[in-house]
Amino acid sequence: MDALESSLLDGQWDSKLHTELESRPAIAMLAKDVIDGKFREVLTSPLAREFFRASGLQDKSYEESFSWKLPSVTDEAEKEFIQVTLAVASLHAFIQANWTGPDLNIKPSEVIIDMMNPTLISDEVLDMKAVTELAYGGEPAYHLAQHTTFLRLTQLIFALPYHHCISVCWWQLRTTIIHEQLLDEAVPLPMDPHDSLGSLLQTLTGDTGDRDLTGRLQLEQGRLEHIFCHDKVASDRFLQAAHATGLQYELTGALGRRTKFQQNDLSQLVLLAESRKRDNSPAEAVHDDLADQSRTPVNSSIMTNSNLPVTLELNDDTLLEQTIFTSSAPSSTTNQLSHLDPVSQPPLHPLDQCILLSLCLNVRNTSPSHGLTSEQMSPYVARVISHPKNWSVHTMALLLRSRLESTRTRTVERSVLQLQALVDQMPTADSPLPERLHYFHSIPLPSKWEMERELALRFLTLGVVKSALEIFERLEMWEEVVKCWQSMERTDKAVVIVRDLLEGRKEEAENVISRGKDLPSPRRGKLDLARQAKLWCLLGDLEPDNAVEHYGRAWALSKETSGRAMRSLGGYYFARGEFEKAIPCLQRAVKINPLLSRSWFILGCAYIRLENWEGARDSFSRCVSIDDEDGESWNNLASMYLRLDSSQNNSGLDVNGEDEPSKAKSFSNKILAFRALKQGLKYSYDNWRMWTNYMIVAVDIGELSEACRALTRIVEERSAKTGAECVDEEVLERLVTAVTRVPVGLDQSAGDDDRRRDAVNSPNEGHGLLGRVLELFDRTILPRVSSPRIFRAYARLLTWQSRWEDALKAYLDWYRCGVAGTFEKGETDVEKWREAVNEVEDVMDVLRNFGPRVQGINWRHQGRSIIRTFMGRSKDFEDEAEWSRLIEFQSELRTEE
Repeated sequence: MDALESSLLDGQWDSKLHTELESRPAIAMLAKDVIDGKFREVLTSPLAREFFRASGLQDKSYEESFSWKLPSVTDEAEKEFIQVTLAVASLHAFIQANWTGPDLNIKPSEVIIDMMNPTLISDEVLDMKAVTELAYGGEPAYHLAQHTTFLRLTQLIFALPYHHCISVCWWQLRTTIIHEQLLDEAVPLPMDPHDSLGSLLQTLTGDTGDRDLTGRLQLEQGRLEHIFCHDKVASDRFLQAAHATGLQYELTGALGRRTKFQQNDLSQLVLLAESRKRDNSPAEAVHDDLADQSRTPVNSSIMTNSNLPVTLELNDDTLLEQTIFTSSAPSSTTNQLSHLDPVSQPPLHPLDQCILLSLCLNVRNTSPSHGLTSEQMSPYVARVISHPKNWSVHTMALLLRSRLESTRTRTVERSVLQLQALVDQMPTADSPLPERLHYFHSIPLPSKWEMERELALRFLTLGVVKSALEIFERLEMWEEVVKCWQSMERTDKAVVIVRDLLEGRKEEAENVISRGKDLPSPRRGKLDLARQAKLWCLLGDLEPDNAVEHYGRAWALSKETSGRAMRSLGGYYFARGEFEKAIPCLQRAVKINPLLSRSWFILGCAYIRLENWEGARDSFSRCVSIDDEDGESWNNLASMYLRLDSSQNNSGLDVNGEDEPSKAKSFSNKILAFRALKQGLKYSYDNWRMWTNYMIVAVDIGELSEACRALTRIVEERSAKTGAECVDEEVLERLVTAVTRVPVGLDQSAGDDDRRRDAVNSPNEGHGLLGRVLELFDRTILPRVSSPRIFRAYARLLTWQSRWEDALKAYLDWYRCGVAGTFEKGETDVEKWREAVNEVEDVMDVLRNFGPRVQGINWRHQGRSIIRTFMGRSKDFEDEAEWSRLIEFQSELRTEE
């Protein structure tokens, strides 16, 4: 890769490039100015004046208006590099205006020259045209974003053909990420640079061997996957980036204290991390007074640096500013990090800090939603905050800490104030622009409006509705404004606001109309259609009686591109049971935006109601491919495989009732259902209904060890509420049968018979299953619940093991729980009495068979006692024929003595 291209990507001017300044002074100075943040000089340079020439911009789109010519440059390679440089300047100008600050000192009207209209077109009109063209997939671009023209120009320049600049695909990736953050919902864009990024990655790892650039590329690829909620792929990318940069890290524990009054040291989570040694590394160039920074509260050291964001102190009467570690060695760690002291770790390179923050995001996405999430994230964030090196990275770390602290009563105040401070710092010039932009593409820093929106949402959680409402109205986020009024039970006010916007009585609509006067009538009619469609959808949500009409109007107004309209209309029909009407709407919605798993889920449920099992299977498959942690979708997918199996069995039989291919397909569907449930239970571990389905399917396909595990979880979850009903006694008896059908004396030395060896080693029968089943009885079922069938199954298992005393005890417990043992005096049900007599006969046989094998038990006396007690309770049935059997039992016991 060209050295200038590499420097542009890295965002830092390499002092070794002085030869480029001598050989190509004009091009090299242009690139250096971009890196230094001098966008006005670049975008108003002679080359830019020559390049940004439009023709008929008022009547045409941006794509049709520009010819993108540089007649003064003849060399194709130089021409391509100039195009890339100007596009990067335009992209970073847009980022400065909307993300990093400070305020931008150049406007689009100062850059674009319309040859057919020498008079300047207003910036408002240019930006409105750009906002309209940036809307995609029915999702509008945020209309108050500043200088959106620069982003649209960047897209068009990078869409030109390139043959010499291999870094263009990387810049396309960065532009795609920015564009996704501009849309209301993430939508797959037509420009997909992933294919060409693979070859660029090979170039970086093979030819140049630049580990940091390789890591940055993989990190940014992971960021895009994270936006699309592809968490597994994103996690892999982040781990690859850490490997590429040489970052070593481990989450472990060390003794420490978190409160001011804590007397005993307890194990605290700590992240040990170390960057690789770099030449001229920012992480290495630290002052001696910062080397032991972690020993003191972080905030006191950070506040001294005026170039960094303000870090607020906690000032709590109980919690410490940060965890104080009293141990110099972690509890357990790898050999590579064993030399690190949790109290004083070395500073990390800013790029490695970006990777840790991204890994922190991944922890949030893949962990269950319980307290451990914040506990896992906190050490990552604390490790980055402990050594601030870059303005943007430190801002992101403080923002993440603010999010973590928003759910705790002792830290929620600092959470809100810190977020407010981060919002206020954006327009200031407290740090140089190159520093803010250097690692911007490597972190998920939100835009100015998204950060303010987050602040407003934080106000809402605290009940400060008025302040939140003011922010939403200023940002013109009308959907959130409507929610605020609904939370105050003022739906009528929300309806008035939306109608005022649609009818032009609201200030925003007046501004739109006034800005549109500069455009001809055909273009004026196309302004902001995506946003108008969204307003009609809002009105449909607020007025259910007219919802179909409003959603239909939104769909027509957007020229059939509003996924929101079809999602809402499909949900409306589904809620009212009109599934035939809901399915076409939802199909259109997922075609426009296939990344929203909720739309696929509702579509799958609609298919289920119409018994379209294949359509439902495909829909739930898409759900789990988008969000593989959706346990409910995994469960429904498994159900669809079983439904398909049932329907195929009903239609796939031949004349003789046997169809081998159909049977094979049926078993295959059951295996797929089993795997789907197994995956879903990772994320719905407490869902006893899923465990029940899993148990039944596992028994059906012969995975009895998994069925045993499932029954264990069901009993643990339900025994306190439902008692013995939580035990599927048929499954339990099948488990016992699977163990006892193998000869008890069979072992691995039983010859060369493969089948016999399999019976020993298989986890689904015989000795391989015995341990699980015994644990199921001894640790799970019997300490919690009991029933006659449970005790009888347990007794069978103990009999197979020749544990005669325990087996006899289990049979006696069965008798006591059964009909005979619980038979009450005065009972008049003859059939129940006869059943009890049969149980007495069974327990007598057990005593005769097992009694002589148990030492120290008078089984005859116990038998006489059982019969005497039962006969005493059932004297009302002396006239029955079975009464003579009881007398015979008594006589036999006396004779045997």
